[in-house]
Amino acid sequence: MSNAPMTARGESFWMRIIGVVSALLIAAVFFLIYGPRLPELAGRPDVSALPHLNAALNATSGVLLLVGWRLILRGRIVAHRRAMLSAFAASGGFLVSYVLYHAYALGPTRYQGAWSWVYFPVLISHIVLAVAVVPLALITLYRGWHWEEGVERHRRIARVTLPVWLYVSATGVVIWGMLYW
Repeated sequence: MSNAPMTARGESFWMRIIGVVSALLIAAVFFLIYGPRLPELAGRPDVSALPHLNAALNATSGVLLLVGWRLILRGRIVAHRRAMLSAFAASGGFLVSYVLYHAYALGPTRYQGAWSWVYFPVLISHIVLAVAVVPLALITLYRGWHWEEGVERHRRIARVTLPVWLYVSATGVVIWGMLYW
């Protein structure tokens, strides 16, 4: 894939854009979860199925990340890019669905089980790393897109991003399971 050369000035510009986009996304999600609820409206859409869709999208993203990792280990760069872009799309779909759920739900679902000593540490680590994965994934994808000019820089950040992103995807499914099973 031929791309424009990655210059220090060009990368600096995109790192600022990634920082702003990451901050706005994170702020919007926190506001939707912890901010004031919309008043009860007639015609409010039923969003009860969205947590199940979210779990499926998290699982899909995790599987695609593992497939992409396997592909790059075999030197299949084009297939790796497709798998990683598909994982990013699944995570993006998750984010849209998650935002819609929290925009229309009357509040976050409360954990009711007996395993709170497991649930809350998993939830807290999931939230903290989900915040971190937003800029990590964007930077990793940016550097992967400019592979020819900075393969080692892409590899360095991908070695951090992959396990964090996998953990967030997996714990998203675990949290769903603890809340809804």
